Order: sequence, then structure tokens, then C-alpha cells
Amino acid sequence: MQECLLVIVTTPALEESLVDWLLAREQLSGFSSTRIDGHGSRQTELSLAEQVMGRQRKVMFHVHTDCAAVTQLLGLLRTDFAGAGLHYWVMPLIEAGKID
Repeated sequence: MQECLLVIVTTPALEESLVDWLLAREQLSGFSSTRIDGHGSRQTELSLAEQVMGRQRKVMFHVHTDCAAVTQLLGLLRTDFAGAGLHYWVMPLIEAGKID
């Protein structure tokens, strides 16, 4: 079974909705999230304060699961968060485990 890492980036306004949504997915054993700063050249997407600071607050989620589950999750995300502007990428994992 090939394992993947699904990374999702969203705005802080959608953080709690996405947390609740991910927690409701029974096939996931867990996920992590962190607050990040996004930087880019699309100034029209930034508020005036964000343009001055040169960054936009974002939230990044990391979901480690099998690749088949990632495909299913992406399909559900496209339906349940249509129009939300979620940014994502998927990476195959070469190795993962727990060090006791």
C-alpha cells in the first residue's frame, strides 16, 4: 500500500470548518495543522494590511494516509468546499514511521 501526504492550505476563516470536516473522516487516524504566512505576487488577493506586511495568514494541514484515501478525500473536498479556494498538493512518501 502506497502512502501519501496530502497538504492543504486555507485561510484562517476556514480553519475550524476544515478541522471539523477532517475529524469526521473515519478513514483518517489523525492530521496536523499549523499557522503559516503565505507570500506571493497576486496583490489583488491581499488586503491593504497584508500588502504592507508582504504576507497573508494561512493554515496548513498535513494528512498522512494511503494514496487511495487521498484520492477519495480530494473528491469529497471538491464537493464540500467548492469555491473555497483551497490549495493542495500530494506527495508520495518513501518512508514513514514512529520512533519509540
